[in-house]
Amino acid sequence: MITIYESNGQCLNASSAFDKVTDTTVWLDLMDPTEEEQDLIEKALGIELPTRAEMREIEPSNRFYFEDGAYFLTAVTLHNIDIGSPSTSALTFILAGNRLVTLRFVEPKAFPLFVQRAKKGDMPCNTAAAIMIGLIETLIHRMADLIERIHDEVEQLAQSIFALTEPGQSHSGGYDEQLRGIGRTGYKTARAEESATSFNRLLYYFAQISQERKEDVRIRQHIKAALRDINSFLDHTRFLSGRISFLLDATLGMINTDQNKIIKLFSVMAVILLPPTLVASIYGMNFKFMPELGLSYGYPMALGLMAVAAFIPYLYFRRKGWL
Repeated sequence: MITIYESNGQCLNASSAFDKVTDTTVWLDLMDPTEEEQDLIEKALGIELPTRAEMREIEPSNRFYFEDGAYFLTAVTLHNIDIGSPSTSALTFILAGNRLVTLRFVEPKAFPLFVQRAKKGDMPCNTAAAIMIGLIETLIHRMADLIERIHDEVEQLAQSIFALTEPGQSHSGGYDEQLRGIGRTGYKTARAEESATSFNRLLYYFAQISQERKEDVRIRQHIKAALRDINSFLDHTRFLSGRISFLLDATLGMINTDQNKIIKLFSVMAVILLPPTLVASIYGMNFKFMPELGLSYGYPMALGLMAVAAFIPYLYFRRKGWL
C-alpha cells in the first residue's frame, strides 16, 4: 500500500492522487508494497528500493549508503508494544531530494500518531528531513514507553522472587512461573536494545548527511536530542539486562538451595534409620546362644533399642540445626 503525503508548509495531508508524485509531495509511505507499487515509486523517483532481505542485512554498508542521488538509512523498529509481546522489523528511510520514502512491512503505532499530529500542524513537515526526524522522535517515544514498562516488570519480578525466601517456607513450585517471567522480560529487553542500537547508528549517519544536505539548524538540534535519548535508552537497557541476569542467577540459586535441602533431608533420614537397621540385623541373626531370645520381654526390648537408636541421632541433628 502506498500513501502519498503533501505539505503546505504548515501541515501534512494525504494526497487524493495515490499514484502520482507532485511538486508538493514530501513523503511517500510504502506499507508492505506490491511489486507494481515498488516499480511505480522507482520510476517516479529514479531510485531502486531495497528488498526485504536486503533490509534485514546487518552490515552497515547495506543499511546506510548513498545511491542514485538518494540516501538510504535502515533501522530496526518495534511493533506490537501494547499487547505485551513486542517484535522487531526493518524500516528503511530514503531521502531523495526533498522527498522522504519510508519502506516498511509492519504498522508501528508511531506512524499513525505522527500523521495525526502532522495533520494538525503540531509537527514540522515542510521538508523530508523534518518529517524523518519527526517520525524518529515518535518511534523513540514509543520505545521509551516499552522500556518504562520493562522496568516496572523487572521491579515486580524482583519483589516476587525475593518474597519466596521467607524463613521456614519453601515455594519451589512457584519458580517455574518466575523463570518464565524472567525469560519474557529478557526477551523484551533484548528487542528494545536491538532497536535502540540500530537507531543510534542511524542517527549518527543522519547527522552526517544533514550537514552534507545543509539542513536547517533546528533539524540538527533535533537529531542531537534524539541521539541523547537513544544513548540514555541504551544505558538503561544494559542496566535492565544486568538486573535480569542477577534475578535469573538468584532464582537458580534458590532452586539449588531447595534441592539441597531435600537431598539433605533424605541423607539425614538414611542416617537416622541406620542404627535401628543395625539392631534389627543383629537380632535377626538367630544365634543359638543369644540370651535375649529366651526372655519374655526380648522382643519389646529389641523394638525399644531400635527406637532409642533412631531418636538419639534425631536429637543430635536437631541440636546441630540440620533439621
